[in-house]
Amino acid sequence: MACISCNVEKLSNEYPPHNGSRECDHPSLTCLRCLVDHVDKTGKCPHPDCSLVIAKQSPTMQLFKAILSKLFKEYESAYTPLVDIGGGNQYVNVTGLTGESASIQFTPHMTVDHLKSLIQQKLKHERGKQKLLYQGKEMNVMGPNGGYTTLSDHGVKPNTTICLVICLFSIPDSFDDVVFDLYWGYPYQKTDFLDASCLIFNGTTLQKVVDYNHRHATAIRHSGDVMDNVHRIGHHTINVSLKNIPSNVTHLFFTLSAWNSPNIAQYPNPSLKFYDATKPGKDLCKTTFHHARNSQAVVMCSVSRNSQGSWEIFESGQLSAGNAKNYSLLVSTIQQLIYRGV
Repeated sequence: MACISCNVEKLSNEYPPHNGSRECDHPSLTCLRCLVDHVDKTGKCPHPDCSLVIAKQSPTMQLFKAILSKLFKEYESAYTPLVDIGGGNQYVNVTGLTGESASIQFTPHMTVDHLKSLIQQKLKHERGKQKLLYQGKEMNVMGPNGGYTTLSDHGVKPNTTICLVICLFSIPDSFDDVVFDLYWGYPYQKTDFLDASCLIFNGTTLQKVVDYNHRHATAIRHSGDVMDNVHRIGHHTINVSLKNIPSNVTHLFFTLSAWNSPNIAQYPNPSLKFYDATKPGKDLCKTTFHHARNSQAVVMCSVSRNSQGSWEIFESGQLSAGNAKNYSLLVSTIQQLIYRGV
């Protein structure tokens, strides 16, 4: 997600764990560096819709400065940020959308296959589930001549970044009706909503949104709000009939966003699971949102057609501003993901 002050893409650990003041009632969308610099200069919150006074030497600001001092780098670009490793060796930085990363020593003749093995060792993601992107293009293991490709074949330069995307599940062609199922707890002492939405794309063009308010599209239906006030649990399900999705649809992006609360952290224990509608007791994949607690919204996952026309579910975890009241910022975040080949 890009900081609203410097407009630079940052990882989740480069944002503060909460706002500069507990009285601020807005998402935490300013990176740590911009927030600390702004408070030091003006003594006020940097959010454009907030001008609360924040003491420069408050315990919160001292905490933020301590966190900032431990960050080893700040990314300069969404695509190939420089990696300041130091020393004589050269590295590539492999970074996932949830903020996890690993530095791997660079050699131009390293095969992509070997790189995936190193990523499995460091980040514990199976080789077969890894999708690697460099400058918006997928790094294939095998070349057109049948041989293994190298980093040099893909134009990878030292001290740049490779994007890691994880395939959660390859959906068999035999599947038709599948379900994305979201639960969340009510915020403390009030009833509020987390919204699960499905944004339908043809390439980078938004086709339609299916959510609590617009509950039907071709092959997709939303349950609407299912609220259990006794147990203080909210629930959304989105059913997708894969075989009936129009042929011009290339991506389904599933997003989670806070309604009135400033961020997702206000809702206890949000969880998403995916299953075949004919076997509701068998979860095929799950994902969690711990890194997104201080964000207004998160792109949970995408369902995309591969080159063979089959559907695959990819983990996202990309943080974003925006919610079901106004999807424009979420749409922009998703378009950037598509441009990058995610």
